[in-house]
Amino acid sequence: MSISPIRRPVRPSPVFLGVVAAAVAGGVVAWTAGSPTDVSARIGVFVLVLAGWIVTVCLHEFGHAYTAYRAGDREVELRGYLTLNPLKYSHPLLSVVLPVVFIALGGIGLPGGAVYLRQGMFAPKVQRRISLAGPAANLIVAIVLLVVIRLFGMDGDHLVFWWGLSFLAFLQVMATVLNLLPVPGLDGYAALEPSLSCDTRRALANFKGYGILILVAFLFVPQVNSAFFGAIYWLFGLSGVPEIYAQYGNFLMRFWL
Repeated sequence: MSISPIRRPVRPSPVFLGVVAAAVAGGVVAWTAGSPTDVSARIGVFVLVLAGWIVTVCLHEFGHAYTAYRAGDREVELRGYLTLNPLKYSHPLLSVVLPVVFIALGGIGLPGGAVYLRQGMFAPKVQRRISLAGPAANLIVAIVLLVVIRLFGMDGDHLVFWWGLSFLAFLQVMATVLNLLPVPGLDGYAALEPSLSCDTRRALANFKGYGILILVAFLFVPQVNSAFFGAIYWLFGLSGVPEIYAQYGNFLMRFWL
């Protein structure tokens, strides 16, 4: 009698593993760069940060999907959300392409809607847990990166690599904060939504598709931009990693400047 193999719901896709490999390759190039002025330094940091960001987007959405799966939503597996494949997301443009453009142009870790979940099938407490699982993934990545940089990246060696990794960590701090804002369409609002009245939810539902656009518009207001980035750098600095590390990483990533 043959025994069928145990099916694993979590199966990292070749696409995800390829992006991870690209991030590692970028890290290797940045690590071996002789000087911040070398072309290899800029290329390495660019690939490290961009591919690393896509990896963390996948982890963010996987956090939502896996938490929903554990709570009983089996559709997330059928939709391919547990494979960490960004091509399976409901809105690849909003989830990957648009945030990547904003990182490249302005160093903004923009959140994006990605996976479709049947939130209505869960109790409010579970809905909040599902909503907060994504930002929690960004927070965990930020803490891990900052601890590694603080322990191993402060001796002055391989600074190009550590600057790039610092900027990636900075983006994780920013993504955590942005996602927790109570703006319709973002995770912070989704966690708050079960506590709102039906009338309020209906009124705000029309703004969910525009939440990110409203957020971006506010970030282009000079006073808001200055206050926001000041707060993110303050949170980043709590780790003990110098702010200048992230600033240099941001500069190196945008190699066309």
